[in-house]
Amino acid sequence: MSFVNTLKQWDESVACFERGDSTAALETFIDIQEKNSKIFFNIGCIHLINKDLDEAEKAFDGSIGKDQHLAVAFFQRGLTFYKKERQDKSSFADFQNAFRELRGNQLIDYKPLGLRYKLYACEVLHNMALVNAQLGLWEKAKEHLLTALNLKTEAKLSLIDKALECLLKQKLFQPVEMSQKVLFKPNKNYVAELEKKDYLGKAKVVASIIDKDEFSGFAPLQPQVDEVPATPKVPEVMRALEGEPHTVLFEFVPETSDELAVVPGNIVFVLQKGADNWASVIFNERIDESGDSSKCIVKVHFKYTIAISMTPGLAYITTLKTISNKLGVPATSITLSYSPKDSGKIIIDKDTRMEDVWSCVRNGRLTLWCDMKPDSSEQLHIQTYLVALHSYASSNPEDLEFNQGDTILLLSKVNEDWFEGECNQKIGIFPASFVEETSNFSSMAVAQSNRNF
Repeated sequence: MSFVNTLKQWDESVACFERGDSTAALETFIDIQEKNSKIFFNIGCIHLINKDLDEAEKAFDGSIGKDQHLAVAFFQRGLTFYKKERQDKSSFADFQNAFRELRGNQLIDYKPLGLRYKLYACEVLHNMALVNAQLGLWEKAKEHLLTALNLKTEAKLSLIDKALECLLKQKLFQPVEMSQKVLFKPNKNYVAELEKKDYLGKAKVVASIIDKDEFSGFAPLQPQVDEVPATPKVPEVMRALEGEPHTVLFEFVPETSDELAVVPGNIVFVLQKGADNWASVIFNERIDESGDSSKCIVKVHFKYTIAISMTPGLAYITTLKTISNKLGVPATSITLSYSPKDSGKIIIDKDTRMEDVWSCVRNGRLTLWCDMKPDSSEQLHIQTYLVALHSYASSNPEDLEFNQGDTILLLSKVNEDWFEGECNQKIGIFPASFVEETSNFSSMAVAQSNRNF
């Protein structure tokens, strides 16, 4: 089935759902042969509304299988497990995965991807707390709710306060659920193309640009154009075809005016690739609302430099935890510092007036430094290390490159097939089959690891 047919059925299914005919919508969705992550997600949502939890679980499995970084799919599957009374590792792990895929952000707005829904970090933490409370782990539940309390962004999220009140009385509370009125819609520009008599062969360019819509890598797609007229009447399409189309896997927050903000699913046309994994691109679908004046870019100098979008005014604990999660190191192992104008570095701790730190924001930017504590070396001994069985050459900017025999510090398990780790002072993801766990480090290897930190 071509993408054009998939697009038509997808658009028809959403229209049925919005008319209140969820049965017809579900039948049309299921009939689509080439289902992408969003279509599987929509199927799961309808099954969840119908309380068909087994089928909902299968659909969300399919969505996550197509896009292993779709936080809202983990969130919905976690809710499905909760409703199936599986308040164990299944439900909690999915909420935890959803929180991880927020990547330190307070929320993800899925509107640019066709879903009118915002997934808030505090809501995910709310549900994680609920699962722990259901299991009788009241202290852990309290920890999650206190963290959620610090991540509130809107007054309407007062449910966190109410949940905390229930928790203090050791009473359960209701889970946060996604609205039952929204589904992922296909890109309106592509749907509009279906109605046009375009000059490139009935939207064949659009169909070939978006292959199977699988967000499993940042890989070039393959446009195919037959019998293009000498003077096409859609010049913007022809300009885009000057570059090689790619689909975006991860959100990127620009740090300078020369960089471009993109979110997963955007199509960019690569004009020139650099040796440093950067590229010059044409962005065919720029979204003006991607900027947020309430946020600032926090640049953190560690062994490498990272940039995080944060809300000025966050408390010390929240700031520390956000940065430690982004770096993949324990919060207890690091020390943050900042540098006021005409002054040296000042250490940030629980006694620091965070107003002084955030007052250093200039032009939406704040620079911090992060150092490992001297006594953190013991923690490295209990962390998991892997040894590379084979060399792995990165094909995407987010991949971790290493050679056979290299030692890798395991930071997290993305899923059964992919891990996130650190090697040679770089962090990235890599295939799990390329490594094995080892506990037989020589004293030299351990000493070297400590010096790196």
